[in-house]
Amino acid sequence: MTRIKELLTKISDSGKHISSTKKHKKVILAVFGSLVIVAAIIGIVAGVNSRNNSDETDTSHHAIVKSACSSTRYPDLCFSEVATAPAATSKNVKSKKDVIELSLNITTTAVEHNYFKIKKLLAKNGLTEREKTALHDCLETIDETLDELHEAIEDLHEYPNQKSLTQHADDLKTLMSAAMTNQETCLDGFSYDAADKKIRKVLIDGEKYVERMCSNTLAMIKNMTDTDIANEMLKISSNRKLKEEENGIAWPEWLSAGDRRLLQSSSVTPDVVVAADGSGNYKTVSEAVAKAPERSSKRYVIRIKEGVYRENVEVPKKKTNIMFLGDGRTKTIITGQRNVVDGSTTFHSATVAVVGERFLARSITFQNTAGPSKHQAVALRVGADLSAFYECDMLAYQDTLYAHSNRQFYVNCIIAGTVDFIFGNAAAVFQNCDIHARRPNSGQKNMVTAQGRTDPNQNTGIVIQKCRIGATSDLQSVRSNFPTYLGRPWKEYSRTVVMQSVISDVIHPAGWHEWSGSFALRTLFYGEYRNTGAGAGTSGRVIWEGYKVITSASEAQAYSPGRFIAGGSWLNSTGFPFSLGL
Repeated sequence: MTRIKELLTKISDSGKHISSTKKHKKVILAVFGSLVIVAAIIGIVAGVNSRNNSDETDTSHHAIVKSACSSTRYPDLCFSEVATAPAATSKNVKSKKDVIELSLNITTTAVEHNYFKIKKLLAKNGLTEREKTALHDCLETIDETLDELHEAIEDLHEYPNQKSLTQHADDLKTLMSAAMTNQETCLDGFSYDAADKKIRKVLIDGEKYVERMCSNTLAMIKNMTDTDIANEMLKISSNRKLKEEENGIAWPEWLSAGDRRLLQSSSVTPDVVVAADGSGNYKTVSEAVAKAPERSSKRYVIRIKEGVYRENVEVPKKKTNIMFLGDGRTKTIITGQRNVVDGSTTFHSATVAVVGERFLARSITFQNTAGPSKHQAVALRVGADLSAFYECDMLAYQDTLYAHSNRQFYVNCIIAGTVDFIFGNAAAVFQNCDIHARRPNSGQKNMVTAQGRTDPNQNTGIVIQKCRIGATSDLQSVRSNFPTYLGRPWKEYSRTVVMQSVISDVIHPAGWHEWSGSFALRTLFYGEYRNTGAGAGTSGRVIWEGYKVITSASEAQAYSPGRFIAGGSWLNSTGFPFSLGL
């Protein structure tokens, strides 16, 4: 402003000897012209400064974004999407945590776009019943994904102060792993015949985009939390009294909930009773679930009296903290027969499907009686985080138990089936269970597991610990005619560990089987640790790059309930018996 005043003073002085009329006009023109020149100068200076500041801002936030994205599997996608987002300015992007939040917001928008695309497809004529079912499956998984992304954002806002670092890390990785699994589930619904694949082609770009964005977010979360946990461990390394930390709680290795007071059925007061004969509050399990409170933080017990319940039951995500309490695994039976051959999707075929978190079940049989000729026919599908099953039976043939997503625990259960009969992409631990292969159709092979991890950063996998792997009576006498294997890789980063279990001679000496040629044989992880029994020998096992005989107790410990599913923070609340360690 001082320079402008000086210029105006000089212009005024130079016009003193000019006639008044001309003088007035010339002064006005001179002043106007000078103002234009000055304004231009100011604009140029301001523009230069603005560009310099903008360049510094761009350089600053681009450097942060680039650094954060460098740990991802799709760094170019990560950088291009996050760096160009409207909110990606120096004001909003100051840390890797900010980059993660931006990535979550971008992904949420993309999921919403996929939702409207699917709704539009559903309005079309000429769809088969299975295509309609598969599209509704997609809407369900989209709904779950949106919840998971929103919850991840909320958890990120609290990071790292509201929980221990390890619990924050496990919760965030679980949410992102589940969100990725949902995209695969949607696409898997369109893989049964040629007509289905046309719809898959329409959806695949949008679903894969979301999956890759989730993958990038997961990688950044892992990088951030691993670094923070490592730094924290350095601070406490001098404390020799801390033997092991499990999500903020020190648990001695010998501690077992088996030594604690168990939640006995006689000590549980049910909130409602289901009885087929009309002697309870409801005649069907579905009615009882429908009337249960939503998003409850208190355990809601549904006692299911002795009887056979022929129905398909869904426990949606809004129904939390529900417990099914039966009268005995051979007395309380929920059974159905949906299957792929008759037009269902695998996802929708489940006799019982549970998604609401902290679901518990005790003393119940979940069954699908479609039979081996009907192909995929699920008895129980579980996507409920922090869910547990005690003294339950899961009985079917192909795809008996769909351990779909999130953290799950099974203890003292019986699981029986034929092809891929324990499958999915949850972080699931089976402890002290009986796992039995059944007699399949002629020409079929039995696969105990088909784990579906798609990304090396997902915290998912199947762990079979202290179990008994054998054959049902109908298979035992003809077992040489039906090769049975511990598992095969459904997805590229399939992960399964069998440890401290008794393996009978029903298992083929090779142990594991390929899915299709060399697919996933390098990227999978299949491990065995200290198993016994006639089928436990490892000398004849596969020689794949991804297979390993685990000899280190510390390595095996990573797959114990305390570590693998953060059991120290929630298993005690179930009242079920468990062991956190080896």
